[in-house]
Amino acid sequence: MNTKAAIIPKYLIDIVTSKLFGIISFTLLTAIAAQFTIPVKPVPFTLQTVMVVLAGAFLGARYGAFSQLLYLLAGCIGLPVFAGVSFGFMQLLGPTGGYLLSFPIAAYIAGYMVEKNKNYFFVSFSMLIANIFILLAGTIFLNTFYIKNLYVSLKYGAAIFSIWTVVKLFVTVNIYYFVKRPRKTV
Repeated sequence: MNTKAAIIPKYLIDIVTSKLFGIISFTLLTAIAAQFTIPVKPVPFTLQTVMVVLAGAFLGARYGAFSQLLYLLAGCIGLPVFAGVSFGFMQLLGPTGGYLLSFPIAAYIAGYMVEKNKNYFFVSFSMLIANIFILLAGTIFLNTFYIKNLYVSLKYGAAIFSIWTVVKLFVTVNIYYFVKRPRKTV
């Protein structure tokens, strides 16, 4: 007899393993990660991108992107999910707007690439590409609407995050493989 089935009812297992549960979970995890903030101007350091990339890796391209669209929608309708417990549509038009708007696409990129190949190198590469996309989209937005100097935009929109991105990438890949590793059953 399967002891797991005897302890946890099947309907609870079905809920936890459903795609909707995954989408909502990563929406909430992204909101929580946004609150781990180091205030730097014009764009703070946060842990959001860890959850964005993991959403794609765990949920796949489409559902990972949906989780991030739901995250943006939650913030736009007034839930305090953005960094610093901020909210509102205007956050998407502020200095962090380009980064936020890139989240669904970055989750899609990571998810699409991980769906194609799950070896360690390729998963790491896919997460790196998704993070680079976020940085580039954020920097282009910052340059276009705020700073209007490409060198300064690259300095404050991307270069300042380079070491931080490498650290988060290492953590993200290890979280992914820790959760995905085979478990011994009792």
